[in-house]
Amino acid sequence: MQAKAVTSRPSDEDLAFMTVTQLSRLIRTRQVSPAELARLYLSRCRTYDPRLHCVVTLTEELAMKQARQAEEEIAGGRYRGPLHGIPWGAKDLFATKGIPATWGALPYKDQVFDYDATVVSRLREAGAVLVAKLSMGELAQGARWFRETTRNPWDTTRSSSGS
Repeated sequence: MQAKAVTSRPSDEDLAFMTVTQLSRLIRTRQVSPAELARLYLSRCRTYDPRLHCVVTLTEELAMKQARQAEEEIAGGRYRGPLHGIPWGAKDLFATKGIPATWGALPYKDQVFDYDATVVSRLREAGAVLVAKLSMGELAQGARWFRETTRNPWDTTRSSSGS
């Protein structure tokens, strides 16, 4: 199934639920900027995290730096591909250089690696924009982590360990 073509700038609510393919097309054709998307997703993290408890670390400064870099590259004719400028969140299991990787467990809440996990490196090289480290259960088990229990966004009475 092909993604539906977009002819005018969608609303923020529409952008929030678009596929990567749709967002990528909007970025590539400069209908939406990576910085706009980064701000949108950072805002949604701040808005919904108090209810969902899904963000362990918001990476706002890094996200905006990566988004501005993506904008400059795209404007200069260097388009890296379909993930260039796309916001994403890494599970808190993955090593991210200089950013805590808590594994959802209190003894590791201040753990910081000096390297990136392979998936983090590859997404960075593709130009993706890291907006947050996302919760997972303690040591990747269940929905409870050292601060809270992550809630299901579609039914907040239920727990969730998904992103």
